[in-house]
Amino acid sequence: MSTDLTRAHAVALDAADPLGALVDEFDIAPGTIYLAGNSLGPLPRAAATAVADAVREQWGRGLVTSWNKAGWFDLPYRMGDAIAALVGADAGEVVMTDSTGINLFKMVAAATALNPDRRVIVMEGSNFPTNNYVVQGLTRWLGQGHEIRFAESHELIDAIGDDVAVVALTHTHYKSAHILDMAALTARAHAVGALTVWDLCHSAGAMPVALNACDADFAIGCTYKYLNGGPGSPGFAFAAARHHAALDQPLTGWWSHRAPFAFDRDFAPTEGIGRLLTGTQPILSMVAAQAGLELATRAGSDAARAKSMALGALFVDLMAARLPDAGFRLASPRDIAARGGHVAYDHADGYPLMKALISRGVIGDFRAPSTLRFGLSPLYLRYADIWDAVDRLADVVESGLWRAPEFQTAEKVT
Repeated sequence: MSTDLTRAHAVALDAADPLGALVDEFDIAPGTIYLAGNSLGPLPRAAATAVADAVREQWGRGLVTSWNKAGWFDLPYRMGDAIAALVGADAGEVVMTDSTGINLFKMVAAATALNPDRRVIVMEGSNFPTNNYVVQGLTRWLGQGHEIRFAESHELIDAIGDDVAVVALTHTHYKSAHILDMAALTARAHAVGALTVWDLCHSAGAMPVALNACDADFAIGCTYKYLNGGPGSPGFAFAAARHHAALDQPLTGWWSHRAPFAFDRDFAPTEGIGRLLTGTQPILSMVAAQAGLELATRAGSDAARAKSMALGALFVDLMAARLPDAGFRLASPRDIAARGGHVAYDHADGYPLMKALISRGVIGDFRAPSTLRFGLSPLYLRYADIWDAVDRLADVVESGLWRAPEFQTAEKVT
């Protein structure tokens, strides 16, 4: 084995890691190597403190006055501005609100309303399924002959023709981690008169995103993966400022009204990004998400991306060295610059292998029918963790542990 693939070399990399101090900001059980942050980020220590204070003091003592005194009412905007700095948007172009699915419904609906004479929505067929399901539901709801044109990454440019209203794509693929060329695909969409909606769920917090530099129209994303906001933490929505005046989404509510506490009978939209809000926001979840967002901001997108790529390169090299003939096939791009914050492998026995690996304290996840995913978050992972994770996987394979009966039955969440 190359000296660069020894555990001692990994430890040396940790000693020189500029993001190393962030590792202790997370509450991860000793002995656990967490490689599922591309699904759910771990708990920042500051989040637990912030939520406890929000419960005891802001809610418990401040009660309803905390909408003003604790700034609850403005929290979606403040959080949105912080996210904007990580995804290449300007202040006032992002708001934190609702789930990613609901935000996708709102954004694609708004985009189709801006292109009323067209009926085609282009999507990547191998998308995370909820995106397909949400837009399929939207086309039925629209009831005006709208249809989805599914294409895979190599077919997308040709699929975006002059009959297309909206191009709704995921920037980083949820399985393979393949990164789409946002600038090129947005330029193609605009050249034929279409608008873009980008899903940043597997990009925000893992890598630099340049929404405005790419001239993107709309985007949505989540905060519970690389931004470590907690299970079910609210998503976010972006609309380029040039679209705000004409922005019309179907789920209007009192928080998107221009004067919510006037209690008018009829809806009148507020100015700016607030048009994407609907109803009362989940304040405790937003408070929890602040800590993870602050850590991502401290790290910076460029430094986070550099370490994530280095972790990924080490993982792939170790897999090739330790398990070259064990049936693992790299399902992510081999070029580290072409993949996002996780690495995926296909294996015929992927599910029991992952369950057995989790029993050894290395937590990744599995996506049917055969994909093992390993998230490489730069904020809480050490290089030595990557070495140890592959070492434990090699032991699981070589010992045959994965063949044990308890690892053969699928659980509800994989």
